[in-house]
Amino acid sequence: MNTPCYVTRPLMPTEQEYAAYVSRIFASQHLTNHGPFSQELEIRLAQFLETPRVNVCANGTIALQLGLHVLGMAGKTVITTPFTYVATLSALLWEGCNVVFADIDEETCCLDPQSVAERLTPETAGILPVHIYGNICDVDSLDALAKNHDLRVLYDAAHSFGASYNNRSLLSYGDAAACSFHATKVFNTVEGGCLVTQTDEAREAFLLMRAYGHQGNQHFRLGINAKLSELHAAMGLCILDKVRENIAERSIVSAMYDTLLPDKGLRRPALRQGLIWNHAYYPVILDDEKILERIVHTLAKDNIFPRRYFYPSLNTLPYIKNALPCPVAESVARRVLCLPLYAGLEEEIVERIAHCINHCLEG
Repeated sequence: MNTPCYVTRPLMPTEQEYAAYVSRIFASQHLTNHGPFSQELEIRLAQFLETPRVNVCANGTIALQLGLHVLGMAGKTVITTPFTYVATLSALLWEGCNVVFADIDEETCCLDPQSVAERLTPETAGILPVHIYGNICDVDSLDALAKNHDLRVLYDAAHSFGASYNNRSLLSYGDAAACSFHATKVFNTVEGGCLVTQTDEAREAFLLMRAYGHQGNQHFRLGINAKLSELHAAMGLCILDKVRENIAERSIVSAMYDTLLPDKGLRRPALRQGLIWNHAYYPVILDDEKILERIVHTLAKDNIFPRRYFYPSLNTLPYIKNALPCPVAESVARRVLCLPLYAGLEEEIVERIAHCINHCLEG
């Protein structure tokens, strides 16, 4: 292949669609500070997700960081998963949390409630699970665990836009949920994110912290600049109506992989019953890391670049000290590979990827 094929391709508007918004921004000269496009985006996102209190911000990581403050988890002991992108861990560490890793469920790759229960201590203040690959966690068990131990639950729903469980957006679960609008996601604002809160009080706290902690000349609390610019909000407004079609087209590519890939030698994470998936990723878990490395090497020669999402298991990072072992996460992280998946991915490329995987599995 002459043109590289990466693990994803961003959903984009036409130049003309975006230019129309940019012209309005230039005319108003309102570039940021929660301008009219940012406000409109919050309203439209709440409608799309059927979830009130959608609060946009500069990126998904800072949504997590401020969510920790909103829920009173910052600086305290928080249990999370080691099987996620490093941004989840970074948010916790930047906010001074004592991070305790619990293991994942081998079938779904989401945080295992039983492992969480085993690692609870009197100091535990909250849980930060991740809806990995847009696959919902065992929210019922985690919610029961949190209620029994008076804990707060902040979901990292970075991968979850457009996914629903029992007719509710994944962003509506927990005390709050953070989502990423990075360019690699199903919905994007180039860079951006949001925190979905469950109460007006939490929303007001977030809005203050997002804008330095003050309103006019009245200062109420410590804050930071986490605002989404009008240029980023405009991108989101351009493509929000394209998301359902984007997910539908991604599902077609997923179905092609399902048909072409073998049942032996690899598996896919199990999706929880009741989930309507957004096809954010197409992960396969190989039986052996050496086979994975062979697949990556062979595809690279053909200019095709899957990604090892999520490797390594975060409890093994060199700057993490005294982390408890998470054998399931450590094993899965070594063997999981996300294949290229985006709307419009050519059937021929999917067939080449599948052929390579089948060939490598056959030895």
